[in-house]
Amino acid sequence: MEVQPKDEAEFSMFYASGKSIDDLMRSVFKQLLSGRNNYLVNSQKGLSTEVFGALLELENPRARLSRSFSRAKAFSPLGELFWYLAGNESIEFISHYIPNYSQYSSDGILAKGAYGPRLFGPAATKKLAGKSEWDRALNNLRKRPGSRNAVIQIYANKDDKPKNKDKPCTCTIQFAIRKNRLLMHTHMRSNDAYLGLPHDVFSFTMLQEIAARELSVGLGEYTHSVASLHLYHDKPLPTHQRASSNLHAKAHKYYDEGLHESVPMPAMPQGDPWESIKHVKVAEEAIRMGNLSYTPSVKLDPYWNDFLSLFRIHKIFDLIKKTNPDDKTKNNQLREVVKIMGGMHSVYRLYIMDRLNTQNPPIRDLFDHADQGKN
Repeated sequence: MEVQPKDEAEFSMFYASGKSIDDLMRSVFKQLLSGRNNYLVNSQKGLSTEVFGALLELENPRARLSRSFSRAKAFSPLGELFWYLAGNESIEFISHYIPNYSQYSSDGILAKGAYGPRLFGPAATKKLAGKSEWDRALNNLRKRPGSRNAVIQIYANKDDKPKNKDKPCTCTIQFAIRKNRLLMHTHMRSNDAYLGLPHDVFSFTMLQEIAARELSVGLGEYTHSVASLHLYHDKPLPTHQRASSNLHAKAHKYYDEGLHESVPMPAMPQGDPWESIKHVKVAEEAIRMGNLSYTPSVKLDPYWNDFLSLFRIHKIFDLIKKTNPDDKTKNNQLREVVKIMGGMHSVYRLYIMDRLNTQNPPIRDLFDHADQGKN
């Protein structure tokens, strides 16, 4: 690895605080695109601009989804979250939501650095038995609400092997209860500012809210520290090597959009969420395997039903992409998407419309033939 040196006197830690993920991303891109105190690093994955030592604070962890025209993603981070919650390390599972994920696997079958098994045990079996790392950490807080020991280690020494392509980027997560609110701090050794940061903030703040509900405390701020926070430079590479080779240009495009409205997700229902999560996990698998009409055996709160709707919509788009149906079939599928969207919370409309805008027929034709439901 080659690193361009800089004067020691110029070094300072990068800090940003914001009410939403877009506030943080805008500050991060401003620093990496034009700020001082950056490094130019030539690593195994290519040339990048890096700030070494970063601390980000998200004041409202529910404002975890970007409202950007160019970075509005909900399907892939939600899929990744439930990959974690399932304690799964299957590339087949995560590739349904992040198609290029296999490039980070040594064998193309398993992601040995997957966070789920480390948090909840393989297939979440330890969580079911109440003996996972998650349970250990939260039990510390149940016994001693002022504890500083609610830490879960993700990165392990065994991960540092030359041929291991899936080294976890996250080192630790830590929970703390202060003023009857749950705070969470994540530390990462490395974070791709464009591809990784928004996904990581989504998943970790969702875990924070799950833990807060499990502990019956309020939701506090989320802090995110990174040793190497970086943005890769544009370079044409084979598609099997990187999902995108123009991240620098995409970051510029995002920044040029200007400020974004802060629209948080709705609050998670009160009470222990794990029974609902159990049913959503079963439904996610059924839908991912092709059973679009799967209905849970219990009535779920609309908050959780919206996740099932997102999984269904993602599966419909996946089927359209893979089967290339005739126009009539495709139009019916797209109208089904619009119908499903009509019954969901309005916060998700942006992400669904973003996908619909890439399709034919024109969007107005779809709405002419579908019930738009609630706003």
